[in-house]
Amino acid sequence: MEAHYYQVDVNWNSERKGIMCSPELNKEAGSCIEVATPPDFPKGMPGIWSPEHLFTAAVSSCLMTTFLAIAENSKLTYTGFSCRSKGKLEQVDGKFMMSEVVLEPTVTITDEKDRERAERVLQKSEAACLISNSVKSKITMMPTILVQATNA
Repeated sequence: MEAHYYQVDVNWNSERKGIMCSPELNKEAGSCIEVATPPDFPKGMPGIWSPEHLFTAAVSSCLMTTFLAIAENSKLTYTGFSCRSKGKLEQVDGKFMMSEVVLEPTVTITDEKDRERAERVLQKSEAACLISNSVKSKITMMPTILVQATNA
């Protein structure tokens, strides 16, 4: 497979915030994101996506999209996927870094017999996630499999 490129443009607009867009996405559809320094830092701004949130979101959303592909290829029947995630920012050797991302995916299946397969698909998804494989942060996954029988 040849290399793929993804363009993102960031433009400062005021204080400690800016607008992030991609020419590959439809700006008219509201795909631009306001970004700012997080409130944990001097002059940080609450309520706006920060690079730290986006880093954590990249790992979490990659797990989801990888899960969706592997689940489809594995013929896993599921009725839900969600993932809570938490990125840990700390100072290591005098530099700030995102040292860990904790992923808490929940997959909902309809039959107990699919539990082991769902767990395997989640493990494969975490191992194959290209964002997780691209960062030096520790990735910790704590999965939950829910069985929710459908009303027949």
